[in-house]
Amino acid sequence: MNHFDIQPLNRFVTGESASIRRPKEIASFSYDDAHEFHLDERSLRYYYPPPIGADLSKGFDSFQQLDDTADDHLDSLLKTIIDLERRTVKPTLHSFIEENHAHKLESRVAQHHQVSRPGTASQDLMSYWGYKFETLALIPATWAETSRDYIESREDLVVNNYAQYCSVVRTGIGKSRLVLGGEVDALWDAKPSRADDPINWVELKTAATPLSDRDILKYERKLLKFWIQSFLLGVPRIIVGFRSKDGILQSLEELETSQIPRAEKHDCRRGSLADTEEGKSDGNRGIQD
Repeated sequence: MNHFDIQPLNRFVTGESASIRRPKEIASFSYDDAHEFHLDERSLRYYYPPPIGADLSKGFDSFQQLDDTADDHLDSLLKTIIDLERRTVKPTLHSFIEENHAHKLESRVAQHHQVSRPGTASQDLMSYWGYKFETLALIPATWAETSRDYIESREDLVVNNYAQYCSVVRTGIGKSRLVLGGEVDALWDAKPSRADDPINWVELKTAATPLSDRDILKYERKLLKFWIQSFLLGVPRIIVGFRSKDGILQSLEELETSQIPRAEKHDCRRGSLADTEEGKSDGNRGIQD
């Protein structure tokens, strides 16, 4: 199996960078609580800060986990694009790149077969922590439209990862035009009234609270994965929930997606780009609307 290493970062600093078009949502679709496909926004969720001190292991025995061995996202994406073309009478794309779903499943199996160190949680439980964090941080409507009872009962909700809201965006790199589809976690406030205005999406992530320099380095490397996933779909904000080794939510960190490359380039542990002109740029350089 071939791998593409992203470190060291300075090996990518060569020549002129291609301009990137800021992603804009052109369509969307949802999966409901039974994972049925719908051409609407019924599974759109809103961010509300989760309670610090919550036990992310709570409800693990009742977790309603989706069996995603079948690759249904591509079919749903194409259905959405066909519907868009019918409504706008304009072609959307002429070719596409499919995710290597088999490789993703193989990687997941390999990860779950890793033997946990004594005193640490299982891979299944740690995966659940991420879904539990999402349940704690999401509400089904805006703050004003959501009852206090619902907000305060989120710790007791059954965790279900069947429901998803998927955004379809148009973007581009250099002269290439791309249409991408992917799940987004939540809205920060509300969708703008103008279709061309950026949407305040929020991506939710969990990470172990760093207790050593090694932990900090491990987390900083995770940031690159957070960045590329959010950047491609035009998600401007990432909320990271830091947890203890036992799965207790300890703190939150709010990150601006556009600032992650700058933080990486100025990291004193790497240092290789800090004194270059490229190291003084941020994640908005080369972005076109």
